[in-house]
Amino acid sequence: MVAWDIRPQGVQGQLKVVGTHAGDLEKALTALMKTVSEAAQAAGTAVPGPQAVTPLQGPVAPGQAPLSRAAMGPVAAALGEYLGERKKDLEAAAERIEACVLGAVEATDAYCEGDLETARNAQNAAKAVRLDVLRGMQGHR
Repeated sequence: MVAWDIRPQGVQGQLKVVGTHAGDLEKALTALMKTVSEAAQAAGTAVPGPQAVTPLQGPVAPGQAPLSRAAMGPVAAALGEYLGERKKDLEAAAERIEACVLGAVEATDAYCEGDLETARNAQNAAKAVRLDVLRGMQGHR
C-alpha cells in the first residue's frame, strides 16, 4: 500500500510552474514551425521561374484565383520530412505533460476528499499516459 502525505498548496504551486513551462514550450514550438516554414519558402527550388508553379485541375469558386501548387525544392522537402518524423515525438511529449498535470490534479483532489482509490487510479493513469481515463475523471467525484 502506498502512503501519501500531500500538501495541496505545494502541488498547486508546482502545477503553476509546470503550466508556465508548458506555455513557454508551446511558444517555442510555434516559433519553430514558423521559422521552418519560412526557411522552406526561402530555400527556393531547382525549377526555373514559371515552371515553379503547377496549375491544378478542378473547379474554382467564382472570384477565386485558379488552383496551383508551388514546386518544392530539396531543402523544403527535407525540412518537411524532418518535422514529419518529429511530430510523433512532440505529440507524445505534449500528451505526457497533459497526463502529468491532469493526474496530479485528480489525484490531489481525490486525496483531499479521502478517496485514496481514485487518487491511486489517477496516479496510475498518469503514469500510463491514459488521457482518456484522466479526462473521464475530471469533475466526477
